Amino acid sequence: MSVFQNVIDHFSTKRLLVVGDVMLDRFIYGTVSRISPEAPAPVIMTAAPDEAVGGAGNVARNLAALGASCDIVAVVGRDETAQRIHWQLSECLGVTRALVEVSGRVTTLKTRFVASLHNTHLLRADTEETTPIGVEIEDAILEAAQPMAANAHAVILSDYGKGVLTPRVISEIISVARSSGKPIVVDPKGPDYCRYRGATVLTPNVAELAQAIGRPVKDDEKAIAAAARSLMEAIDCQSVLVTRGERGALIVDRDAETSAFDAMAKRVIDVSGAGDTVVASFTLALVSEAGITGSARLANAAAGVVVAKKGTSHVTANELRDVLLSRPHFELREKLCAMDAVEACVATWRKHGLSIGFTNGCFDLLHPGHVHLLCEARSYCDKLVVGLNSDTSVRRLKGPTRPVQSEAARSIVLAGLAFVDAVVLFEKDTPIELIEIVRPDVLIKGSDYSIDEVVGRDIVESYGGRVILVELVPDSSTTLIVNRLKTGSADASANLGAAQ
Repeated sequence: MSVFQNVIDHFSTKRLLVVGDVMLDRFIYGTVSRISPEAPAPVIMTAAPDEAVGGAGNVARNLAALGASCDIVAVVGRDETAQRIHWQLSECLGVTRALVEVSGRVTTLKTRFVASLHNTHLLRADTEETTPIGVEIEDAILEAAQPMAANAHAVILSDYGKGVLTPRVISEIISVARSSGKPIVVDPKGPDYCRYRGATVLTPNVAELAQAIGRPVKDDEKAIAAAARSLMEAIDCQSVLVTRGERGALIVDRDAETSAFDAMAKRVIDVSGAGDTVVASFTLALVSEAGITGSARLANAAAGVVVAKKGTSHVTANELRDVLLSRPHFELREKLCAMDAVEACVATWRKHGLSIGFTNGCFDLLHPGHVHLLCEARSYCDKLVVGLNSDTSVRRLKGPTRPVQSEAARSIVLAGLAFVDAVVLFEKDTPIELIEIVRPDVLIKGSDYSIDEVVGRDIVESYGGRVILVELVPDSSTTLIVNRLKTGSADASANLGAAQ
């Protein structure tokens, strides 16, 4: 696995071109506690929506989060959704966008209604236009994409069937890329894969593979490999990477043995956009000399990270290091931020399109309840900032005998957790000042609080952020541990006295 260190280190030296269907993914989270009296449908009490650029835009966002530079060519309308996409991509450091605006064309918007408690998707409402673009728009796409393809290390075609990747656009981009020796990786859609003829790698799932070859494909390695080889022969491609959901992935190549990889997700929160992560990470690894099998392994690991996050998300290079190298990439003290430094740290993350979460506490004697809270908190965001009460603050809140551990000890223990990205000490009784500085997208607290009791709720909700309450682990608290220690000490003294 150590070879992946060099591969990931090369990500920042690569530039890729993404051409395809861009869209806006909107997630409306809420709580469901009753059924409508008007129809047998759940009633969802909603908060402000979360938005992320999807499709080809999410591929670009994943590339940027991995440290690469990226050009994206796509088509949007001249509507509010297009404006939101422009803004989302402008926030991604390293992404250069060439969005062809078409008056009267509807920009794709996918709106998902999600019950927050178990991240259950209740409904998806799509607003879209799938009419193939005309010759004039094809000309505009090719005029933008062809010079970019010649200068890129690789080209990704992200096809969601929304009419942008016409046979002409696909054919001419593949031709330009092949003439300059650049690999072309396609995330395909639809029954006719002949239009991808000459691409280097295709990344269908099992159902898409079956549709492409026109017959059912059993979800076992032998059947998938045989179907993939049939497809390779039919369209003259080098490899097929087949994603298999909870069963992982399988890579079939003309010049290498077929390799299968078990899914690496410890838990699945949301699979939205996972295919975008696969195609982005696979292509970037391929041009960073990971080899065809190594690239598939890395992409499978990337998918395992991203499906454990909420909404349409992405994976970072540091998260891949944690997974693939089986060790933390960081120096612990790099995670310890002063109040006057955390703002710059958060600003850097936001430039890379990363979402910020925040929680706080004394975290005196770290116990399973703390770990559960922090792990859950991290699942709602890309970066988690933890506000930590200073020693003087803890004494005011808990009494003169607390904390048991000093602020220095508590800070370094928190920094040692992989799902904590920054630890910030604060002196006051509440973290309100720190929340105002960080301006988190998500504010997370334990369910021993009500929403109305959460400090900073009004601030976070004022700019469209969310407040999440995480269920607590029963009978898990520092106070209980301290009391048990006191009881144990008293019992030991009594036993000693009796013995004497």
